[in-house]
Amino acid sequence: MINVVFFAQLREQLKTDQLQLELSTPCTVADVQQALLDNHPQWQEFLANRALMCAVNQDMVQSDAMVNDGNEVAFFPPVTGG
Repeated sequence: MINVVFFAQLREQLKTDQLQLELSTPCTVADVQQALLDNHPQWQEFLANRALMCAVNQDMVQSDAMVNDGNEVAFFPPVTGG
């Protein structure tokens, strides 16, 4: 199980701050993002943003970073307020 969290404006746009995702691991952040889009196609305009930033276990990563079972994957816009 992967814990997915959303921050800042993205959290407001998706109307959720976190969810659990059942996905075969290891996988990549891009795989997590695609699974979210498959399960929630209405999120396309928000999650398909190439400027979207991501972190795995609170470490900033690129979309090709590996994700394992039990990891936390966070998505947030490039500019977050203080």
